[in-house]
Amino acid sequence: MSDDARTRIDALRAEIDTIDCRIVDLLNERAKLALDIRAIKPEANLGLYDPKREEEIFAKLTACNSGPLYADNLREIYAAVLHVMKEL
Repeated sequence: MSDDARTRIDALRAEIDTIDCRIVDLLNERAKLALDIRAIKPEANLGLYDPKREEEIFAKLTACNSGPLYADNLREIYAAVLHVMKEL
């Protein structure tokens, strides 16, 4: 591999590392909000799990997706995110 190619790869990987940290920060922010909602739900006589809300989330993600991820990819990723959020 040429030095130029290695340098470009290293730079792109550094950008990915920065994005990954931002994603972690956003996931933690999302988790805090989900916990806030969970604390309020009993007061509103709502159950902890709302499958309709999950479908709304998936629909909104599909609507704001400009690719290159496919809607099915986002659904798979967010299914895992929502699973973890429920376990908090």
